[in-house]
Amino acid sequence: MRLLCSSTSPFSSKVRMAARHLGIELEEIRVDTNAGPALLVDNNPLGKIPTLLTDDGEAIFDSRAIMHYFDRQEGGLYPSKKGKRTEAEVLEALCDGTMECLLSIVYERRLREPEKQHQPWIDRQWTKASRALAHLDAEPPKIGKKLHAGHFALAALIGYLQLRFEGQWEADHAELINWASKFEKHFPDYPAMKPQA
Repeated sequence: MRLLCSSTSPFSSKVRMAARHLGIELEEIRVDTNAGPALLVDNNPLGKIPTLLTDDGEAIFDSRAIMHYFDRQEGGLYPSKKGKRTEAEVLEALCDGTMECLLSIVYERRLREPEKQHQPWIDRQWTKASRALAHLDAEPPKIGKKLHAGHFALAALIGYLQLRFEGQWEADHAELINWASKFEKHFPDYPAMKPQA
């Protein structure tokens, strides 16, 4: 299988880590979404990453759809008990939503001229992300014997914060920093697979 992805993308990181955890081999193809390469837009009309190209010619996107596809292929990415599965899915959704807020800030700053950047929009996205981080720091998810999709989403989120928002969040979120250290003990490939330039 081929994964169209980026090393900086937290959503790509989440999927890559989950695949490694499950023993799924991926050919990772780095793409620049701004360039709109044909391989990406011909397989995903949205032109977004990650996009998974299966061996039988199917294109699967977005990251949560890919995660569920992996789970159907190999199992174990989502808990079997309904309540625990819901917890994992809600955690993943919260982390994904927070990553979307952070990406909105990065794109606003990167793609617009400084005089055209809309600070109220940036502030609104940061407020939402801050609420989510406060919630996660107050109640960091437990890591039991098995890692699940929510864990990978949170690890990707923390990695993205470390990459793009260094010095802007750490002081108030010691529990999340501790959580990342615990996650790395369960998933030693974390330093190499979290978002990075």
